Amino acid sequence: MTEKKYKGSCLCGSITYEISGPFNVFQFCHCSRCRKFTGSAHAANLFVSPEHFNWTSGEELLGRYEEVNAKYFATNFCKSCGSSMPWAVQGGRNIVVTAGTLDDDPNIKPMWNIFWASRVKWHEGIESLPCHDELPIKN
Repeated sequence: MTEKKYKGSCLCGSITYEISGPFNVFQFCHCSRCRKFTGSAHAANLFVSPEHFNWTSGEELLGRYEEVNAKYFATNFCKSCGSSMPWAVQGGRNIVVTAGTLDDDPNIKPMWNIFWASRVKWHEGIESLPCHDELPIKN
């Protein structure tokens, strides 16, 4: 039986990839590095083994940044549109898939939050905010 493949891409579509399970971890990371990299309250990171990850186009358009003082942290991004892209942790034992770049639902939910004490306070209570299916028009 062939393992299902899930596709992902950057915003401009120049870089594409595929992943397959099993997935090692799916977590929300609230550390300051992930917040800076994503520009959001947290990163949604799905970990896969390198043998379950494949660039399908545009790999030459990847930029990479490695934080010298970090044991595992690095980042990849599309040089054309700036999208956060999957990256191999320093040492290469896992590929961190930036879950927001997946085009398909991986059929897995996040397991936990990490660096919870570092979370931003403005993200609390968001479940009580109004929800809109489209951009609300304000008169």
